[in-house]
Amino acid sequence: MPELRKDPVLGRWVIISTERAKRPKDFKFEPEEKRVNPQECPFCPGNESATPPEIYAIRNNGTSPNTPGWSLRVIPNKFPALRIEGDLNRKGEGIYDKMNGIGAHEVIIETNEHQYDLADLPEEMVYNLVDTYKKRIVDLKKDSRLRYVMIFKNFGAIAGASLEHSHSQLIATPIIPKRVIEEMDGAKRYFEYRDRCIFCDIIAQETKTSKRMVSENNGFIAICPFAPRFPFEIWILPRHHISNFEDTDENSLHELARILKDCLLRLKKALNTPPYNFIIHTTPITLKGIEFYHYHIEIIPVLTRIAGFEWGTGFYINPTAPEESAAYLKNII
Repeated sequence: MPELRKDPVLGRWVIISTERAKRPKDFKFEPEEKRVNPQECPFCPGNESATPPEIYAIRNNGTSPNTPGWSLRVIPNKFPALRIEGDLNRKGEGIYDKMNGIGAHEVIIETNEHQYDLADLPEEMVYNLVDTYKKRIVDLKKDSRLRYVMIFKNFGAIAGASLEHSHSQLIATPIIPKRVIEEMDGAKRYFEYRDRCIFCDIIAQETKTSKRMVSENNGFIAICPFAPRFPFEIWILPRHHISNFEDTDENSLHELARILKDCLLRLKKALNTPPYNFIIHTTPITLKGIEFYHYHIEIIPVLTRIAGFEWGTGFYINPTAPEESAAYLKNII
């Protein structure tokens, strides 16, 4: 019998479709081969002139900006969705509102090695990456025009990656995205009713039952959520309440790097290097220390398609129960 499950934060329903049930082995992916010669890749060392000048980099001592000698590099997107220069110039046009496309759009090149994926990198390099995310948010918070910083990664062409060299992206916007507002509103309603953070309650329950636990360490847990939109969807949550990603301390960033790498490796081994997206869900940069909201990371393998029913209803049909996904991932060595 199919089962309807309700996401406790957003109130969104999903259908766990046992009639179309798929086992983990049914999702084995044919991994994409690296096709671009590193000499022609704009993200590889030696090709720094093919990108805009770097904003930030981790470099060997003595190497100059925009030259080889880096292990991680942050650059403006060459084709930005939003631009940092200019004024917002908010205005109305009858019943419609508009403003200039002001914001920031950056690319974080995660490694100087073309052949490696994020899951392959040493833990210290994954730490450097999440620490760079933090540094970029802290820097962009100084711009009073901005309201939200979204950090995300598209891995694989099917998941939206236009270049195969391992990278993630940052887009800062002058408004708080609707999806973020909806999630915060859901968390706030729960807090007003129970005087507790819903994410803290999720952590407590999932830790107690372990039915959907994928991985854990001293600072974080990784679960397949109770009402996942997609097969093998994973949430990574800090054990202790913290609303702003950029407030994560150094020790916790090391724990985050460890569990993020662990989850990506489990997905890679279980599903044969599937395409995926991950997104950091954090509090808007204009707010701080929110009692009812808890930052987290969502990792979404791209294994199924969104079609007419999903677009028309807001429901998602997931052919694999999260308990089964979690058990399979947890047993991956």
